Amino acid sequence: MGNEPRSVAVIGMACKFPGAADPDQLWDILRNGRDATSETPPERYDVDAMYSAHPEPGTVVSRRAGYLDAIAEFDAEFFGMSPGEAADLDPQQRLLLMTAWEALEDAGQPPGELAGGRTGVYVGNTRGDFLERRFRQGLETVTASQLNNYRALLAGRLSYQLDLRGPSVLIDTACSSSLAAVHAAVQSIRAQEIPLALVAGVNIALRPDESVMMTQAGTLAHDGRSKFADVGADGFAPSDGVGVVVLKPLAAARADGDPIRAVIQGSAVGNNGRTSESLLAPSVEGQTAVLKWAYEDAGVAPSEVDFVEAHGSGAPNLDQAELEALGRVVGEGRPADRPCYVGSVKTNIGYAEGAGSIAGLIKTVLCLEHRRIPPNLHLSTPTPLIPWDELPLAVPTGLLEFPDRGRPAIAGVTGQGASCLNAHVVLREGEPLTARGGAGSAEDAAGSTYLLPLSARTPAALKELALAYARHLSPGGKGAAFGLRDICHSAATRRQHHPHRMAVAGATHAELVNALCARARSHEPGGKGRSRDVSREISRDAALSYDPALSAAAKSYLDGQDVDWNALFGAGCVFVPLPAYPWQAERYWPRDAAAGADSAGGGSGDGDDLATVLLGEHARAASDYRDSSLLSEIGIDSLARIEIIAKLAQEHRFEIDPEELASLHTVGQLRVFLRQLEAQTV
Repeated sequence: MGNEPRSVAVIGMACKFPGAADPDQLWDILRNGRDATSETPPERYDVDAMYSAHPEPGTVVSRRAGYLDAIAEFDAEFFGMSPGEAADLDPQQRLLLMTAWEALEDAGQPPGELAGGRTGVYVGNTRGDFLERRFRQGLETVTASQLNNYRALLAGRLSYQLDLRGPSVLIDTACSSSLAAVHAAVQSIRAQEIPLALVAGVNIALRPDESVMMTQAGTLAHDGRSKFADVGADGFAPSDGVGVVVLKPLAAARADGDPIRAVIQGSAVGNNGRTSESLLAPSVEGQTAVLKWAYEDAGVAPSEVDFVEAHGSGAPNLDQAELEALGRVVGEGRPADRPCYVGSVKTNIGYAEGAGSIAGLIKTVLCLEHRRIPPNLHLSTPTPLIPWDELPLAVPTGLLEFPDRGRPAIAGVTGQGASCLNAHVVLREGEPLTARGGAGSAEDAAGSTYLLPLSARTPAALKELALAYARHLSPGGKGAAFGLRDICHSAATRRQHHPHRMAVAGATHAELVNALCARARSHEPGGKGRSRDVSREISRDAALSYDPALSAAAKSYLDGQDVDWNALFGAGCVFVPLPAYPWQAERYWPRDAAAGADSAGGGSGDGDDLATVLLGEHARAASDYRDSSLLSEIGIDSLARIEIIAKLAQEHRFEIDPEELASLHTVGQLRVFLRQLEAQTV
């Protein structure tokens, strides 16, 4: 299709939305027409105390919304964080780190290979509730660690953690933030400023403030459900959400054999200006202009669009303006018997604010991949505010197939913000690897044996990963449909390799499954993650012992050495889906960390002294230190020292000279210093 030199491929994505820990689970919710919203959990706020069926001051009119489970869960050790650092970090940052890693794995982009390069990071976000909650607890509780929770660091921490040196930008245009971020990333890629982009939206609501405000404005849905285009639509239904997509120039993605899940052909953003009655009133004129600009940029006739993922908030006046603008643009030149289908993911998961429009983008990519349009929920009677007979639009209430037009399906995604910033992205159906003539899609050579290398940050994660691959390769698993050479080559070249490793070999899926299950039961990683006795590890795998090349490659891999994977597997391999990294997540929350410190007794009760307690909170999670260890080597930098001083002053009333603490270089020196300090105060 046209506009190819400027097209951008969506090569990977990951998400966490209500009821969905990944895109596959989100698609299951969508195609089955499930409502994933739920009652407000007590850990967010006391909804019983705040609920009122009428908009009383200081109350909320809804008892439900869309919530993520276990927002405190995080794999701190994987990202090299101490328990104290993790507990003090905004859960939006934590969830974004894990979701971004999953998106890069989905894209087959090992983060280590991106380190030091100009990958861009663009994050849409509107909330900083975690920091606000700390401030509200009283300024005497505020410590230097809260510097880590400024909203701009949502993008900055991701760039820092992965050593990505391109633009790192937080975008806040209210509820169009994450789609505006997609537009910014596309423009940067087109300008050849960056070769790759991570684009995200993240929203975790920890306070009821906005819901109280919406209650007073009369725009919060009473039943906590978005009823887009329905006569009963009564407003906004908030939700949590994290979504990440990986973008790359289409030509480069094709050349590198990356998965092309969808293609962004064009996009546009624009403000309403003064085209409406007030700043917060929707503007048909403003929305119409952005739609036209987006399709012009894409080189696509609006009448060719098959589906539009609407902003679809469920607020009657917003829905009316949006549908009218859509009708004007996509209806021009469209045959009467070929309506454009319109839907909203907000009817399934709620309105994820800064992450709402990237939720719509991920939904649309899934629709294009499956060539299905899922039902719009909570639609019993179409709103009479819309002249349906005059507009070439249809809102599906059942699962539909994309019409076959003899070309790739085309879809649009809309985002709108209270900032009056409208955004629209135009996508087309992606390119399955087999359709691109990949030689790796052919059947494996008869009798060939292939090496499958796996790795993780911890022994427990490695065992889980081995079992995940066994399920993946078993009958009914996703991997059963792909050739072993492609699977093994993908695991070798498209995954980050960690210290704890195992390698198995087989000529069939069943052989690999058996080897993985056996290795998961018996694998015992030793120093730096390699097996304690490499020769024993190899000899008990018959497939390896009879193949010198595979055996040598396995030994090198387990020993942490580089392996020439392309020479081992040959040319023509295709990247195929693989299991995701198995997070070893634990709960981290400020109150829990404080309770843990209290139970440690500051050096009494469990045998830990004050230095051990402080290092447990501020040293890197995986630190294995002795008294001779340098504090700088285990993560006690200048910021950690400031946090230690603040903690000692707040919890123990110790007054410490920063220069005196800075003069301590080893764990042993810190331990002696703190014991002397405690002795002086007895």
